[in-house]
Amino acid sequence: MDNNVKTWLFDILSSINEIESYFVDTPKIFEIYQNDLRTKRAVERNIEIIGEAMSRILKQNNEIEISNSRKIVDVRNRIIHGYDSVSDEVIWGIVIINLAILQREVEILLGE
Repeated sequence: MDNNVKTWLFDILSSINEIESYFVDTPKIFEIYQNDLRTKRAVERNIEIIGEAMSRILKQNNEIEISNSRKIVDVRNRIIHGYDSVSDEVIWGIVIINLAILQREVEILLGE
């Protein structure tokens, strides 16, 4: 695997771990998340990083085995370009459902 791709995969893992760290002392409850602007912005920023890293990976190797890789990039674009229409529910769904799947797939690709 190309070193750049590995670096971007590690960036994705790092961002996932950072998102998870926001919920160590705070329960993963949607209403708490929704009312915590600082956490919402931090989560969105890390999802932007994940999406940008995925975009770079796909440009380098479009055959990489990551589910919903194109959707990940699309979410990043939505956060950046359509910031005023970002849904808390969509971001929360990503945090609760999709990040764990993405983390497993990235760890498999990195052989962890």
